Amino acid sequence: MKLRHDVAVEEVRFEGAAESTRVQASSRRSPGHPRWSCAPPTPSCRSTRYWPSRGYPRPCARRDDIVAVSPIVAGAALKGPADRLLVEMGFESSVVGVARWYAPWVSTLVIDESDAALAPAVEAEGVRCVVAATVMSDVARAAALAEVVIGARA
Repeated sequence: MKLRHDVAVEEVRFEGAAESTRVQASSRRSPGHPRWSCAPPTPSCRSTRYWPSRGYPRPCARRDDIVAVSPIVAGAALKGPADRLLVEMGFESSVVGVARWYAPWVSTLVIDESDAALAPAVEAEGVRCVVAATVMSDVARAAALAEVVIGARA
């Protein structure tokens, strides 16, 4: 925060991750909430390659149960450094780059309508693509996006 995203990123590590274990509650599905979703903030914290730990070799949900919303809209982050981080970590700043990074642990990626033409390229990365309005400029749009995410099925 102090540097306001003005530093280049070469890698992402979580100190202590190798010694951590999964919390039992996180491994159970809640009735009526059969899926996990990932909101759009910075993608750097969301790859299985950064979650190695004893008894927790991958995220707490099955890949088929995870739906993510792309943090990139029309090639750029709406806020924050997600677009720059993607490039610095070796991915392109697009929904295709997000799909490539998320593919090992996300089965469905919701992308913005402005990126609809890239849906086939997202699916070529092995991730099901859902196109919807993802910019949450008001409560009604945020609620509509939540409905899309909840309704997404792998």
